[in-house]
Amino acid sequence: MPATQPTSPSPDAVREAAETAAKYAAAAEADRRLPTEVVTPILAAGFARHFVPARWGGSAGTFRALLPAVAAIGESCTSAAWFASLAASVGRLAAHLPVDGQAEIWRDGPDTPLVGALAAAGTAERVPGGWRVSGQWPYVSGIDSSAWALVCARAADGERREPRFLAVPRASYAIGDSWFNVGLRATGSNTLVLDGVTVPDARSVALADLLAGKAPAAEAPCHRVPMKAANGLTLAAPLLGAARGALHHWSGLSRDKLRAPAAAVTGAADRSPYELTLARADGEIDTAALLLDRVAEVVDGGAVDPVLTARNGRDCALAAELLANAVDRLLRSSGSRGQSDTEPLQRFWRDVNAGAGHSGLQFPPVASALARASGALDTTP
Repeated sequence: MPATQPTSPSPDAVREAAETAAKYAAAAEADRRLPTEVVTPILAAGFARHFVPARWGGSAGTFRALLPAVAAIGESCTSAAWFASLAASVGRLAAHLPVDGQAEIWRDGPDTPLVGALAAAGTAERVPGGWRVSGQWPYVSGIDSSAWALVCARAADGERREPRFLAVPRASYAIGDSWFNVGLRATGSNTLVLDGVTVPDARSVALADLLAGKAPAAEAPCHRVPMKAANGLTLAAPLLGAARGALHHWSGLSRDKLRAPAAAVTGAADRSPYELTLARADGEIDTAALLLDRVAEVVDGGAVDPVLTARNGRDCALAAELLANAVDRLLRSSGSRGQSDTEPLQRFWRDVNAGAGHSGLQFPPVASALARASGALDTTP
C-alpha cells in the first residue's frame, strides 16, 4: 500500500502553477487546450490526488482546502482552474468504484489525470463479466490530458435499466475535435467516443450509488458526500478565482480614473462611477466567496441531508450568478480598452459567463429542488 501523501494542494506548488497558467493563458486559449507546461504543475500541486483515497497514496482531502487552491489558479486562467477542479472532482467520483477498479486506475499513482462525462449520453449492454459500451460524450473538459475517463451510460441488464458510470483507459477512447466555444476555450472540452468497448464490473458503479455518496470502504468524509451536494462547488470555484482576476485587471485599467480629483472642481473627472463599480463588484465577489465557503463547510461536516444538498446547489448557482454580474459590470465600465483582445479582462468576462451558463449552475432547477426538499411545495392539509 502506498504511503499517504501530504495534504494537498500544496500552497507553494499552487502559486507556481498559477504563475505558469498566467504565462500560457493566451496561447492555451488560441490552441483550445491546456499545454503540458500548464497541466504538469497542476498535477504536481496535488489537485488530481486531492480526493483520492489514502490507500492509493491520495490525500482524501477537504473541500475547504480545495476551494481557495482552485480559486488561486482561476485568478490567472479560468480554464486551468476548471481543469484542476474537475481533476479533483472526478477522482472523488472514481472512489465510488469497486476497490479492484480503484486499484487499476491508480496503479501508477494518485496523480493520474482523470476526466468525466456526467451526462448519460451513451449505452452500456450487459456482457459476461462486465459491460459493452458505445456512444459519444461531448464537453469532456481536459480530455487531451487524461489517462482515464469516467463516463455515464444508459445501462441495460435484461429488463433492468439504470444509468451507470464506467471507467475506461485512454487507449479505449477516441477524441472528436468539437470544442469551439466563446468562453473557457482552453479547457479543450472535446467529445469522447467509445465504440463497443468492454468494461469489467470492477470498473463500473451505479449512478444511484454516486448520488447517495456510497463509496466502498470509505474512510474519509469526502467519499460519503452525495454527488449533488458537492458538484456545484466544482464548477463555481474556478469562476470565483476568475472574477477576482477580472477585478484585479479592471483596477489596473481604472487606476487613473479612481485617483481623479473630485467632481466638485469644474471640468474635473467624476470618479464616483468607478468607486461604485469597485465597491459593488468587490462586494458581489465577497458574497459569492462566503456562499461557496459555506457549501464547502457543509460537505466537509458530513451528515448532508436532502435540504442541505438542495441548499448547496442553490448557493453555488447563486454564487455563479453574482460572479457573472460582477464581471459584467466590470467589463461595461472598462470602455473599449477592456474589450481589447490583448486585455485579460475580456477573457475573464467570457470565461465567467460561459461557466455560469453550465447546466449544473442553472438557478431554476436548484430553486425547485430546494423548494421540494424543504417541503415548501407540499400542499397536503
